[in-house]
Amino acid sequence: MKENLLKIINNYGISNQLKKLNEECYEFIETVKDYEYQKDACEVVGCKDIKEHLKKSKEHLEEEFADVCVVLEQFKAYYGLDNDKIIEIMKQKINRQLKRIEREKEEENYN
Repeated sequence: MKENLLKIINNYGISNQLKKLNEECYEFIETVKDYEYQKDACEVVGCKDIKEHLKKSKEHLEEEFADVCVVLEQFKAYYGLDNDKIIEIMKQKINRQLKRIEREKEEENYN
């Protein structure tokens, strides 16, 4: 897969793939907003089976997520980024954010 990702990014170039990443992120954001809008609307009108109602929207969400990941993976391959290091950094950032949430809750309870 890495070889194919490199073929794509080398063919189109960094500048073009940055534009592609921007486009794919925008499409993902719009899909998330649409999903949430449909979910909220379904709750208001009382859909009998919300999961079934949102099935196509969720599939679209998964497709757009994959599109973003494909372009990100191109950059990861191009720059030779270390996946294990990225995961470790992600864990650190997640833990840092969870600590912030705990502090926020403590402050809310204190006030």
